Amino acid sequence: MENNWNERIDQFIQAQRENILRDIGRLVAVPSVEGPAAPGAPFGPGPRAALDEALAIAAELGLAPGEGEGHIGWADVPGAEKEKYLATITHLDVVPEGNGWDADPFTLRVRDGWLLGRGVADDKGPSVLCLYALKFLKDEAGPLRYPVRALLGCNEETNMKDVAWYNAHEKPPVFCFTPDAEFPLCNGEKGQFEADLLSPVLNGDILDFEGGVARNAVPDRASALIRAELAALPAAEGITLEQEAGGVRVRGWGKSGHAAMPQGTVNAIGLVVDYLLANGIGSEAERAFLQLLHKLHSAWDGTGLGIQADDGLFDPLTVVGGVIRMENGALRQTVDCRFPTSTNGSVLEAALRKAAGDAGVVCMDHVNEPFYIGVDAAPIQALMEAYCQVTGEEAKPFTMGGGTYARHFPLAVSFGPENSNAVLPDFAGPMHGANEGAKFEHLLAALKIYILALLKLEELEY
Repeated sequence: MENNWNERIDQFIQAQRENILRDIGRLVAVPSVEGPAAPGAPFGPGPRAALDEALAIAAELGLAPGEGEGHIGWADVPGAEKEKYLATITHLDVVPEGNGWDADPFTLRVRDGWLLGRGVADDKGPSVLCLYALKFLKDEAGPLRYPVRALLGCNEETNMKDVAWYNAHEKPPVFCFTPDAEFPLCNGEKGQFEADLLSPVLNGDILDFEGGVARNAVPDRASALIRAELAALPAAEGITLEQEAGGVRVRGWGKSGHAAMPQGTVNAIGLVVDYLLANGIGSEAERAFLQLLHKLHSAWDGTGLGIQADDGLFDPLTVVGGVIRMENGALRQTVDCRFPTSTNGSVLEAALRKAAGDAGVVCMDHVNEPFYIGVDAAPIQALMEAYCQVTGEEAKPFTMGGGTYARHFPLAVSFGPENSNAVLPDFAGPMHGANEGAKFEHLLAALKIYILALLKLEELEY
């Protein structure tokens, strides 16, 4: 039977590959960054437009589309069970395009087998894969025991208010996986701690400071406008200087990446902060706040703030500052921390307030504690069997620092298809970075894995 499924799935994917490519391009073409709320568009016109396009694709594939007042959408394949259903969940919103792109981020490009465009990996490409997985179930595998729903979120990158709406209005699935992480399977996610550091009104030498496009991304560009003379400032690695009306613009040039995986990144805000400190820029209050920022940016493992932590189950704690802005004369710096089970939100908040001292105020945003599902759970075993069957690998589940929809459901995991260890060509970048790329054949392989996984999940008791 498995060989028969393999052949049928391969034939299906081969027949649909151009349609899959076309539909990924349709979603990438919609700039779906969160914006001001509007009637029927609680997360702005961009996510609303992407949802409309995805639901149109679902209808074209013969699936039953639905939506929850613009918060979230879905596409259904029916099954005999009336009280229990399986689900996948992806998201249609994206982080801002940022800087450094070689071409329009919202026009899909294909180069040497790679897809390039904002959302090809995170998470519009996987959204299309899930819709086509349901098409296979409808066309090739029916009748099903459990209905299957492909959930299409619109607010994953910021506050996940889409799933909050869904869980308040709809019965949750008995099992759900989200293709918004890496293979083979993530069965645990670190806790998430988010806060802002706010300076007093400064009225000093720093006239402006800006950097970053999203709090969950390491910024590759930042700049500060300072009262100074260009001739008095030395050159420095990663820094450029420009004379402007009123002062000198100090620009930092770093390397971007996801906040959950900051290894190998260079935070441009930290480059500017360290340059200002090294050259004696700022009043006493400004330098005190800059010293606090240095503690944050000096080490992504939290040692600068004294919050480092490791539990042997998850990777060690990470912390980054993603966005800095000057607001009404005060500096506001975001803090994004991913933490293991050996610490908690209260400990982190206390440590951050201690590090801040009198230099600034800690403004709490939210805390999500870690979650973990045992590797012996039957749905996890089913997904792992599907992955190993397609790839030939002998793989094991892992835990991670990224935060996905999985933590918001009673029984859920994240399940590929990203790969942080993949060697990117020089023209492609990571998710959340410039020239976001995904190898098309890897996406098609993921589609086969998802179809097999859903077939195996249909055989289980819940």
